[in-house]
Amino acid sequence: MHNSLPKHVRIVEVGPRDGLQNEKEAVSAAVKIELVDRLSRAGFRNIEAASFVSPKWVPQMATSTEVMAGIARRPGTLYSALTPNMQGFEAALAAKADEVVIFGSASEAFSQRNINCSIAESIARFEPVAKAAKDNGLRLRGSISCAFGCPYQGDVPLDAVADVVGRMRDLGCDEIDIADTIGVSTPRKTQAVMEAAARAFALDRISGHFHDTYGQALANIYASLELGVTIFHSSVSGLGGCPYAKGATGNVATEDVVYMLNGLGIETGIDLDLVVEAGAFISQHLGRKGASRAGNALLAKKSL
Repeated sequence: MHNSLPKHVRIVEVGPRDGLQNEKEAVSAAVKIELVDRLSRAGFRNIEAASFVSPKWVPQMATSTEVMAGIARRPGTLYSALTPNMQGFEAALAAKADEVVIFGSASEAFSQRNINCSIAESIARFEPVAKAAKDNGLRLRGSISCAFGCPYQGDVPLDAVADVVGRMRDLGCDEIDIADTIGVSTPRKTQAVMEAAARAFALDRISGHFHDTYGQALANIYASLELGVTIFHSSVSGLGGCPYAKGATGNVATEDVVYMLNGLGIETGIDLDLVVEAGAFISQHLGRKGASRAGNALLAKKSL
């Protein structure tokens, strides 16, 4: 156990992609561009901005090419895109993505239900994408869903997590996300899963992606910090959930994460006020109150 927490943390802002992809009402490219630009100005060094999947599956992401062409890129910020196959990769390359994201599950049942194939098969399918990313000098990130629990099989064995991490590592991933897609984890469990992942890949290149379904995301982030994890995913205003997991709502809100890290004296390089404003902007556009408690508290304070 580390007595001291990390001094610096990198937050990967996933609101524009993971957050918005499940919105029922179409969000225009202009609004998405404005959101990404606000987040760039807030100081994020990594923003998940696009997804090059078939519009048939994720209609909300049909504007990804337009969004990537329209954003004001901040030097030093990585703009990432989800690429499920070579067609998606080619589109991401053309759109000048800095990083492509491939994905698999730690749960065999989830893999079968979602993509009708085994975990091993699903990751093997990414070999051409991984090779193309490396050949083109793009950063490659691997994302592992259901690493802490699955809506279909319940518990996910730690060995299964380590195995998938090893497969992602062998594809050449620069960074690997360990995701609690249904938000069921609690701190001790989180540490056990992160330790399993770290047996197969460098801890400083592992990130935590926690959902707040059961209100445990901040506690799980803190538990990960204690182990020395320094990269976390969050979504401005708590946008988004998982379309395939029944009742799974809510990425952890970026405002809440930054508020906690600020209080711990951990540097993120992020301007919390600007994140709160970005959250207010997109929430207003979606016609609802944001899901960030820190964001709502700070906005209420401002309007006094």
